[in-house]
Amino acid sequence: MPSEPRAHRTKGTTKAAAPLKLSCVFFKTDRGSEPVRDWLKDDIPAGARKTIGTDIKTVQATWPIDKPLVDFLGHGLREVRSTHDKVEYRVIFALNESTMVLLHGFVKTTKKTRKSDIDIALGRKAIREKVR
Repeated sequence: MPSEPRAHRTKGTTKAAAPLKLSCVFFKTDRGSEPVRDWLKDDIPAGARKTIGTDIKTVQATWPIDKPLVDFLGHGLREVRSTHDKVEYRVIFALNESTMVLLHGFVKTTKKTRKSDIDIALGRKAIREKVR
């Protein structure tokens, strides 16, 4: 999920994409792992991974954006809402100025987001805010 403009090639010409309104980073633990990146690489099928990445990029490019793609969860948390092959995927993020910080990703299996998923994201958000 790059945060820099990429060139688009159309019939022999190259045109720069519009700059993104938000940059994007993965939350990183003190040991250097990136839980959301690991979840995407290890647990999510390639097609769904592409859908999630495209949805995150859409948020970056069109911010501010609301439902159906983004929902506010409270406590400074928002979620990117992706669907692929009838499976619901969520990536919870927080904003740090003009940067999306991807805190937690999961497959949504209940109507309401589980408190445990929100707690994971809040814990990671708190860790990141201490480091800054």
